[in-house]
Amino acid sequence: MSVLTPELLHRIRSRAAGYDLDNAFFSEDLDELRAAGYLAPRSLLETARDQRLLAAYAPATALGVNMHLVWVGVARVLHDRGDDSLDWVLRDAEAGELFAFGNSEAGNDLVLWDSLTAVDRVDGGFAFTGTKIFTSLAPAWTRLGIFGKQTVGEGTEDGPRLVHGFLRRATAETPVDGVSTLEDWDTLGMRATQSNTTKLDHAVVADSDISRFLPVGPNADPFVFGIFSNFLLLIGSVYAGLADRALELAVEAAHKRTSLKNGGASYAQDPDIRWRVADAALRLDPLRPELEGLASDVDNLVNHGSNWFRYLTGAKHRSTEAARYVVDQALRVAGGGGYRSASELARLQRDVLAGIYHPSDTESIHSTVASALLGPLG
Repeated sequence: MSVLTPELLHRIRSRAAGYDLDNAFFSEDLDELRAAGYLAPRSLLETARDQRLLAAYAPATALGVNMHLVWVGVARVLHDRGDDSLDWVLRDAEAGELFAFGNSEAGNDLVLWDSLTAVDRVDGGFAFTGTKIFTSLAPAWTRLGIFGKQTVGEGTEDGPRLVHGFLRRATAETPVDGVSTLEDWDTLGMRATQSNTTKLDHAVVADSDISRFLPVGPNADPFVFGIFSNFLLLIGSVYAGLADRALELAVEAAHKRTSLKNGGASYAQDPDIRWRVADAALRLDPLRPELEGLASDVDNLVNHGSNWFRYLTGAKHRSTEAARYVVDQALRVAGGGGYRSASELARLQRDVLAGIYHPSDTESIHSTVASALLGPLG
């Protein structure tokens, strides 16, 4: 049963415009979601459904908390497959700790297959030096998942390796040197996520918080599968939820607007407007069975083999592109009122554009699908 009660959702929606206007972090939303138990581990199917619902009320809040839910989902994927190495993540999430995603790097279009962050072995752990961008939940995380590349030292005899781990935020009892957050999040949309840049200067992750050593380059490790499956399906769910709300607003606008040309009848009686609303719904409707079906497959350990990455990246691509189309149709139905900066549709238009920047991008998705069907480039 979802903890997202109608009362909670309406309070969250009531704050969304203010967060956007003030370029402020969604602190009150986060406090309420944590108190309601929303950060605790659940199945991917339950999480995807709830994230779609939450995004229909506050897309930026849903996108921000998404990054915590991805890490919890990774731990759950591993646990379900007999790997208990990240069970501590599940326990910490249950206890209220907040996980954030610190993997993105400017100029790194290989995403998880390589890193520009340097890693050095130190006493009791590994030191990370580099710059991470789009660190959602930057003001509030207590655990930051990061990775970097170790090129020398034990473990690199066969070449560089990628080191994944979790930084713990400094407290009075356990200070962490070498982590700084830049106040540089001033974007077109999804402003409440406050996905500020994080700079790492010899920031140490303890041995006990190292989650994986992986070779440079593509691999099918369950840890990587956990990241891809949770990130892509939950991102897709957020943008599907945003599109759900845009379609609702299109329907409302069609009933409210009247046409002098048609004798004062509502635009809901205009054949062209009816076509636009129907076309938006037709683009949106297939997302639910696709996203929920794949999430259920992850939960139930269905083996799609090498097709998994094709299916997952395709689901994210179709969701974000469909959401952009639905919002565009809704703006056309709403007329000039939707173009005002204070309108909810205008905010949705700005928010939905962020979908094109999340990995995997359109170019890499098409490359993935082409390779799955035609084999690698020679």
